[in-house]
Amino acid sequence: ELLKSDKLYCLTEIQAAGSTFGNYFRVTTFGESHGGGVGCIVDGCPPRIPLSEADLQGDLDRRRPGQSRITTPRKETDTCRIYSGVSEGVTTGTPIHVLVPNTDQRGHDYKEMSIAYRPSHADATYDMKYGVRAVQGGGRSSARETIGRVASGAIAKKILKLFSGTEVLAYVSQVHQVVLPDGSVDHDTVTLDQIESNIVRCPNPDYAEKMIAAIDAVRTRGNSIGGVVTCIVRNAPRGLGSPVFDKLEAELAKAVMSLPATKGFEFGSGFAGTFLTGSEHNDEFYTDEHGRIRTRTNRSGGIQVFI
Repeated sequence: ELLKSDKLYCLTEIQAAGSTFGNYFRVTTFGESHGGGVGCIVDGCPPRIPLSEADLQGDLDRRRPGQSRITTPRKETDTCRIYSGVSEGVTTGTPIHVLVPNTDQRGHDYKEMSIAYRPSHADATYDMKYGVRAVQGGGRSSARETIGRVASGAIAKKILKLFSGTEVLAYVSQVHQVVLPDGSVDHDTVTLDQIESNIVRCPNPDYAEKMIAAIDAVRTRGNSIGGVVTCIVRNAPRGLGSPVFDKLEAELAKAVMSLPATKGFEFGSGFAGTFLTGSEHNDEFYTDEHGRIRTRTNRSGGIQVFI
């Protein structure tokens, strides 16, 4: 009955939900790029975890626009407030509500959007799906939505650090045609300070300068270019991931591919692994000096099969 032509619009309309991710640690982001503010609701955070706004602000400051000439010129302080889920400096186990107000709204910058669709943006697809769209900025498709991910990610990182010593780092490994050579960053020792040492957040100073120059060259012409981010997770607990639709690679892929403008995701050797034979690509097992089973290589990216 729903597939009759006069019901198709209704069918697409009821599939509008999609702002929540996760099962046990459940995150819902909210807000638009030029609305009153953006943020998140985090449900499933364990109680008695020390948490303050300062714990979130550090990562929000790293995400904040207007930090350098190679980012968006929008000026926002991105100051967060925690409105629930924390009492006397510790989590209560109830939903955590984080809000970041928008203070530099520039709706007039987008006046052309009311009469023309921008290519490769959400303008046309939002109109086709909902019959209505935000003509001031990108609405929910704006990268400003990622504030809710950053705030909730800061909470998740604190939990992982406390429970298993897990550390999560990421750096820029490619900007357009400037590619950081394999092996130029030691994933066992690279630090956040090294990554934060320059505005492009590449831990190799020489290649960082090349990346910045590449961005400047196209920026001055009113154009833009893309790049690649490499993420490292150290001391991850063993046993994460479940068959078959909840494989860890699949969960991470969904989280990463839902970021605005993301068009590719690789794990371990990624697509380059197709140039190797099976015997070349296998990660051989061995027992280390502490009696733990390890692998001599890491072409699987730390996850084998799905765990």
